[in-house]
Amino acid sequence: MSSHYDLHRGDAPFLLSIPHVGTHIPDELRECYTPEALGVADTDWHLDTLYAFARELGATVLTARYSRYVIDLNRPEDDASLYPGRITTGLCPTETFRGEPVYRDGMTPHDSEKHRRVQAYWHPYHACLVEELARLRERHPHVLLWEAHSIASVLPRLFEGKLPDLNFGTADGASAAPQIEAALNAVRAAAPAFTSVMNGRFKGGYITRRYGAPDKGVHAAQLEMCQSTYMSETAPFDYLPALANRVQPVLAQLVDAALQATVSLPAEA
Repeated sequence: MSSHYDLHRGDAPFLLSIPHVGTHIPDELRECYTPEALGVADTDWHLDTLYAFARELGATVLTARYSRYVIDLNRPEDDASLYPGRITTGLCPTETFRGEPVYRDGMTPHDSEKHRRVQAYWHPYHACLVEELARLRERHPHVLLWEAHSIASVLPRLFEGKLPDLNFGTADGASAAPQIEAALNAVRAAAPAFTSVMNGRFKGGYITRRYGAPDKGVHAAQLEMCQSTYMSETAPFDYLPALANRVQPVLAQLVDAALQATVSLPAEA
């Protein structure tokens, strides 16, 4: 087992990936970071708790331990932009979502350090993703890869106004079979208490786009949730059960609908 992630193996055709839940910054790197960055505010807080039900569905659950400020596991290793023309954060972010510097003056990682981090942190997570998807595909004709993310609901630097509560991405339909997108849309329509959009501002990050391959039996969907649906968006970023208990049943219905649609696909992709 790697020290860079946590893995729970299940047997269902369902892999839950949570690449931004990690908060750890290695001791040898901490002096490079600003006090603001050491607060790791851009973490996808508490998603391992919110998605606890996934294990009951037989999911394989992969969660990162290291902060996205060390390496962003949902960016390509060549650091190509996922949203050309838009402000976004990179492989080794130098600014927070609010535009604050991540590194102290003169401490920004150079190319050699970025390469070291790719080898040390990025590759182990992705190697595990590949291995687990292959393991599940040996057992099932189709597999659902669910990318779990969350973000502050208002971030003027990155998007206008307030995000919808639930932001789904299937790379404009390229990463998952249409039956899966249709199943998600049906649950969305039946849950008017939460605003939602399909392939809006967030269409799916690198993991969704890279590993979603419907013709090979792997169907990837990303859900970027507003953190206001389940937690406090200000430090210390508390989990709020009264809010979480409202959205978690809808989240479980969404996952179950996508999983059932995956299982119902014909054996030949």
